[in-house]
Amino acid sequence: MKRYDRLKEIQRLDPERDFLEIYRLSVTYEFPWDVTRALELALYRTYAVPSIGRLLAETAELTDRTQKRYDDTALLLDTVVEHGFDSDPGRTALRRINRMHAAYDISNDDMRYVLCTFVVVPKRWLDAYGWRRLCDHELRAFAAYYRALGARMGIKDLPRTYEDFEYTLDTYENDHFAFDEGARAVSDATLDLMASWYPRPLAPLVRGASLALLDDSLLRTFRYERPAAAARSLVRGALRLRARAVRLMPPRGKPHYARQNPEIKGYPDGYEVASLGTFPTPGVRGCPVRDLAGPGARAE
Repeated sequence: MKRYDRLKEIQRLDPERDFLEIYRLSVTYEFPWDVTRALELALYRTYAVPSIGRLLAETAELTDRTQKRYDDTALLLDTVVEHGFDSDPGRTALRRINRMHAAYDISNDDMRYVLCTFVVVPKRWLDAYGWRRLCDHELRAFAAYYRALGARMGIKDLPRTYEDFEYTLDTYENDHFAFDEGARAVSDATLDLMASWYPRPLAPLVRGASLALLDDSLLRTFRYERPAAAARSLVRGALRLRARAVRLMPPRGKPHYARQNPEIKGYPDGYEVASLGTFPTPGVRGCPVRDLAGPGARAE
C-alpha cells in the first residue's frame, strides 16, 4: 500500500452512508496521533465557557482525579469508534456517557458546543500540523459521525454540515468565552496532567509547549501570559516538521485506537466499559439532587 492509497479508499465510500467506516479509517489509520492531540485540545477549549468550566471544577473530576477523567473520556469515545454505535460495547459506552451527563443541569447549547469542538478542532489541527488535510469526504463523514453521536446523546438542533458545525462553534465561543476561577483551576490541572506524562525535568517545557499551542482567545480567557513569539514558532515548527516526516513514512498497516495510547495510564490490567466514568450521587459534591433515571435523563 502506498501513502495515499487509503485516501483513495476513503474517496470511494459514501460519506453519508459509510461515515463510521470513513471516520474509523481517518482517525485510526491516517491520523491517530494528531486526532488524539486535537481532541485533547477540543475538550480543553470547552473549559473557557464558564458554565462548562465551572461545572467541571465543582465536580472535582478534572482537578482531583484528572488522569482518571482523561482515561475514561478517551476510552468511552474510543469504544464507539472501534465497535460502532449499535454494537453491545458501543451501546454500553453511550449509556455511560448519557447517564453521567443526565446527573447535571447541562444546557443543550453547551452540549452542542462541546460536540462541535470534536468536529472543528481536529480539522483545524490537521490543516496546521497534519501530514495532509482532510478531504471533502472526510469532512462530510466527520459531520455525519458526530450528528449520529449527538442524536444518541439527545442533543437537539444539531448542525448538518461541517460549515454549520464551524459556524456554531465560532459564534458560541465569541458569545460565551469568559474568565472563571474554577475553569482556570481545571485548565491548570489539565496542563499539569499533560506535563506528568513526561520525565519530571521536562514538565516546565511541556507546559510551555502546551501554552504555545493555544490561540490568543484561550490565553486571554484563562489569563495566561502570551508565550514568546520564538517559543510559539519553535513548537509549531516542530509539529510541521513531524508532519513532513510522517508524509514520507509508509502508511499504517494496523489501526491504532485510543486505548493503545501511552497517555492512558489508569487501567494496566484492562477495563470494563460499563465501569468507566463516574457514578454521581445526588447531593454529593457538585451533583444536584435529581432522579438519574427520571424524566430528566437523556435518551440512551
